[in-house]
Parts: sequence; structure tokens; C-alpha cells
Amino acid sequence: MKIGVVSDTHGLLRPEVLPALAGVEQILHLGDVGDSTILKALAKIAPVHAVRGNIDRTGSNSRLPETDVLLYETHYIYLLHDIGTLHLDPAAAKFSAVLYGHSHCPKIEHRKGVLYFNPGSCGPRRFDLPITIGMLTLHSARQPVAEIVDLGCA
Repeated sequence: MKIGVVSDTHGLLRPEVLPALAGVEQILHLGDVGDSTILKALAKIAPVHAVRGNIDRTGSNSRLPETDVLLYETHYIYLLHDIGTLHLDPAAAKFSAVLYGHSHCPKIEHRKGVLYFNPGSCGPRRFDLPITIGMLTLHSARQPVAEIVDLGCA
């Protein structure tokens, strides 16, 4: 199963995002959506699950959950916006992956057998950070595989 992972759109859906997500079976938005029409546009590609970020305080985005747990294949995936608010032990909870955003900085790391994955930001540029999305590939018998996709935005 191939899942597209985006975060920190902050109201901007860049034209490079939709083609980069073509062919995914699900899309996960890790918060700071900014404009609910972004979730509707993403849903034209694949079903979307989203969590609320710190800027999602009004309108329909304010009703998004702060965290979410999804089961795909044999993998429990934990979603939240800010890794600094993680108040549980993902390894003890048997999560395969923790997906988060907030920092706009793409990152893939493994701790105690758990994948920690930040796809970076595909919204407005912050500092000199790249404009990126993520891809998460799941197989029932293997660990999740994360990939950072640089959208090449100038």
C-alpha cells in the first residue's frame, strides 16, 4: 500500500503537490491545513485522513482530531502535528510509525523499532527548507518504508 503524506500547507496547495500524489491509495495530512478546500482537493486523488495543527483553530479544520491512530495492513500508524506533544511510548503501544509535521523539516528516523517520519512542508517556504511531501509504503510482513519527495519548487 502506498500512502501520500503531507503537512503544513498553511492554506497553500502548490500545483506540484497533486501530480506528485498520483497513484497513492490514501493521503494523510499532518496538520496546519489552513484552508479546508485543500483537504477537498486532496480527496479527489485518494481518501484523506487529517489531524489538526496549531493554526487550525477556526472553521471545519478546528474539528479535526489532535491525534489519530490508523490501521493499514498490519501496521498501526500514529498521527499528530507536533512531535513535542507526543505523550506516549510508541514502541510500548506497538505502533509501526509516528507521523508528524510542524517543524517544516523533513526527517526519517527509527527509534526502538518505530519509524518517525516528518514529510516536511509543501506549503509556504520557511527559511531555506525544501518544499517536500512524503511517501509511506506498507507491506504486511515488513517495516514501513518512508521516502521524502522534493517537489523542486524554487
